[in-house]
Amino acid sequence: MKKFLKTLPSKLWILLFAAVIFTFFSNDFGLVDIQKTAIILAAGIDRTEQGFSVTAQIAVPDSSDRTKGGTSSVNIEAEGATVSDCISRIYSKTGWVPKLVFCNLIVMGEEAVKEDVVSYLNYFLRNEYMPDSCLLAVCAGTAHELLVSESAIDDSSSIAVTKLFSEEAKKSGKVLVTSLKDFAIGYYGVSESGYLPFVRMTEQVHAGEKKDETRPEEERRMIYSAEETAIFSHGRMVALLPREQTLAFSMLQGNVFAGTFNARDGDEPVTLSVLTNDGGVKLSFSRGPRVEFSLDLRVRLCCRGLAASMDDIAGDEVKGEILASAEEILSGYVRDLYETATESGCDLFHLRRDLYRSSLSRYAEWKEALPAAAVPSYRVRVHSTK
Repeated sequence: MKKFLKTLPSKLWILLFAAVIFTFFSNDFGLVDIQKTAIILAAGIDRTEQGFSVTAQIAVPDSSDRTKGGTSSVNIEAEGATVSDCISRIYSKTGWVPKLVFCNLIVMGEEAVKEDVVSYLNYFLRNEYMPDSCLLAVCAGTAHELLVSESAIDDSSSIAVTKLFSEEAKKSGKVLVTSLKDFAIGYYGVSESGYLPFVRMTEQVHAGEKKDETRPEEERRMIYSAEETAIFSHGRMVALLPREQTLAFSMLQGNVFAGTFNARDGDEPVTLSVLTNDGGVKLSFSRGPRVEFSLDLRVRLCCRGLAASMDDIAGDEVKGEILASAEEILSGYVRDLYETATESGCDLFHLRRDLYRSSLSRYAEWKEALPAAAVPSYRVRVHSTK
C-alpha cells in the first residue's frame, strides 16, 4: 500500500499525458476538417417549376496566379422541393458537409420574389448556425447567373456584391442595406413590409471597346451596382424604387453623411455634398391620420458642371438659389417615394407599427386603411455650411 501511494503521482502524470495525446490525434481539438467541409460564402435562390434551385458559392483553397495563395470559390447548384432539400443534394453531389456559419449573403432572383420569400428564407431563420447579420438582396435575372459571374474587381462575385453594402456605401445614401434579422422583423411585425437592395450586373467594357455578346462567358468580367431598392408587402416584391427614391429614403432615416445629390444654379447643374442629415417620419391624428415627412440638411458645394472661378471654388457658402433648387428637388423625391410605397400597398414607413405601439384602439380602427388613408405633408430644409 505504501509503495502504491509513493508511485501514484507519477502514474497520474502518465495517464494525463496519454489522455492529451489521445485527444490531439483523435479530435484535432474540435477543428473543422477543411477537406470534408463546404464553407458557404453566399447562397443564391431561384424558383423552378418543381420547387427551388439553390446555388452555393463555396470557399476553397486556391494557389492560382490571380489569388497568390488566397481563397477562391466554386459554385454548386442543386434543385429540390425545399431549400433544405437543395442543401442536402449539394452534400450528395460534393461529399462536403455544408456550413452556413460564414454565409454573409443571400441573393434571390427577380422571379423568386414574386412569391412570399419567407417560404424559402425560413430555412435560414431556423438554422441555428446561420448569422442573423447575413445580408439579403434581390438581383435582376437569376441568382445563379449573378453568383457564377466573374467579378472584374474581386476573386468572387459574392465578395464584390457584399462590398456594395459597406458602412461607407450606406452613408452615401446610394444603397439601402438589410440583414436577415431586420427583414424577418419587418415581415412578422404588424406592418408586414420591408425592403431589399436590388443588384444589377453589367459587363466591364474598356474605353474604345464595344460590348460583345458573343464573347465566351469565361472571358466576360462583371461589375455590380445596387442603387435601386425592392420593396415588399407580405413577403412579396411589390415595387422597385429608383436611385432618387432610394436616396430620399436614406435621408429620411438620417443615414447620409458625405453623400451627394444634384441641384441647379439657374440652368447650370451643380452637385451638393451632405455634411449633416436629420430626417424623420411622424404619424399623427388631426381629423384623421396624417404623416409628416421632414428633412433638414446642411450641405456644401461639391462641384459644378461648368468651369468656375477661384473665388467660387475657395468659398464655402452655397447661394440661396441653389438651396431653393435643392429643397424643391428633394421634396419631389420624397413625394414620389411616398406615392410609390402607398400605391403598391407597402407600409414602408411602418405607420401601422407606430400606431400599434401608441394606441391599440386607433390601430384596430385604422389598421386596414393605413398607409393609403394618411394625408402627407412635406418639410424639407437645406442649409449652407455658413
